[in-house]
Amino acid sequence: MLRRKARRDQGNDDPLDAAQERRVRAVLALGGVPQTDLPDGVQQVRLRLLERAAKGYEAPRDVSAWAAVVASNLAMDWHRAKRRQERLGERLASLRQLEHPSGEDTSVLSLAVAQGLDELPDSQRQVLVLRFYADLPVRSIADELGIPEGTVKSRLHTAVRALRARLHEDEVV
Repeated sequence: MLRRKARRDQGNDDPLDAAQERRVRAVLALGGVPQTDLPDGVQQVRLRLLERAAKGYEAPRDVSAWAAVVASNLAMDWHRAKRRQERLGERLASLRQLEHPSGEDTSVLSLAVAQGLDELPDSQRQVLVLRFYADLPVRSIADELGIPEGTVKSRLHTAVRALRARLHEDEVV
């Protein structure tokens, strides 16, 4: 009986469940990682979670939030390494889902938002993506990034204001 249980546990060694993996993929894509590199990014998050366990560290209180922050950091690293060589069109293609075809207005808005995100400093883009796309509360973002909640709020405020100004400037909204 113990062997069967051990075998069942071995078969379920994936530290990320399906919902967490989708969230990680979304954070990576919104962070600008191309569709072709998303599986590698998800694997990196899994690897870091497994390495953390192997080193004997306590499991994160909220694995989903921790994974989203790691994914956000990986996306920032990718940008630094690649110097933003990928075109905006590839980025938008990685976000578009086949089940939800978008109209012309949605495409224009998506393009404008993606361009606005590109223009934000890394720290502002990171908190904006974690808050509004990964749907993390301010407290979780602050805890995971190791910064005060006030700093998260300030970065969010500045990022939203800059993005709003960009959308008005482009006459999208």
